[in-house]
Amino acid sequence: MKIVILSGGVGGARFVRGVAEVVEPADVTVIGNVGDDVEVLGMHVSPDLDSILYALAGLNDEARGWGRSGETWQTLETVAALGGEAWFSLGDRDLGLHLVRTQALHAGQPLSAVTARIATALGVQTRLLPATDDRLRTWIDTAAGEFPFQEWFVGRGHRDEAEGVRFEGAESAQPAPGVLEAIDAANLLLIAPSNPYVSVEPILAVTAIREALAQRRVPCVAISPLIGGRAVKGPADRMLARIAGGTSPRHVAGCYAGLIDSLVLDEADADDLDGLGEVRPIVAHTLMSDAGARRRLAETALGVVRA
Repeated sequence: MKIVILSGGVGGARFVRGVAEVVEPADVTVIGNVGDDVEVLGMHVSPDLDSILYALAGLNDEARGWGRSGETWQTLETVAALGGEAWFSLGDRDLGLHLVRTQALHAGQPLSAVTARIATALGVQTRLLPATDDRLRTWIDTAAGEFPFQEWFVGRGHRDEAEGVRFEGAESAQPAPGVLEAIDAANLLLIAPSNPYVSVEPILAVTAIREALAQRRVPCVAISPLIGGRAVKGPADRMLARIAGGTSPRHVAGCYAGLIDSLVLDEADADDLDGLGEVRPIVAHTLMSDAGARRRLAETALGVVRA
């Protein structure tokens, strides 16, 4: 069975790992968000791709939720002491990946090729594709002004309420090599429990990817990132409340109108199923509190085609 997952953020990375633990990892293709990508200290950083890579390689920091386990911060401390750009946390081990990626990009290699090479070096069997090799960046509109995603999310601690989101470069961005082919060959399409606006929508902002999902011939299942209408981590609930008008399952499903057939939602939201229309609700325990929980959630999503 061939599976394609659209993923971004910490929750997405955990879910991807769960899926790769209950099926053959090589049968899974992940299409990762690049709207969060940022240039820091001259390096190209791809936070969502890296979270997925670290999770699949078993190198992620489970407690912190991002970055590598056993990380140290001596380089960043030196940068700060010298008055350099230290607002974005880059650990010593993490820096090695960014240096390799940046050098390869400067040499003219596309992001998809660099990502594949790094995945192989880390022993990752699951195929990880950036949504696009073209420059695509997420911008957040707030009452205080419009900010690049990382400045809003990390630099300003996402304290400014998001009024809207736009994706710079989306008009001309093309899917990375292999993306459309993977979607066409899939037996099941999954949308990870990621923030719909800043983790999944940047992927869908690539027109050809959105059209491929709209024209799908196989089931597409989204997993809600909310539990009891609240985000486990991050601003997804606040963004849904402000932009979509609420945090119920129907508001989550509305973010993927015409693109999904089922929505996996938490037991805490099981009494709030009005307005889902043709989207079939699947009630489960969705908190990925440990390895067993993430595998059970993956099994639930996979059950759509296994039944």
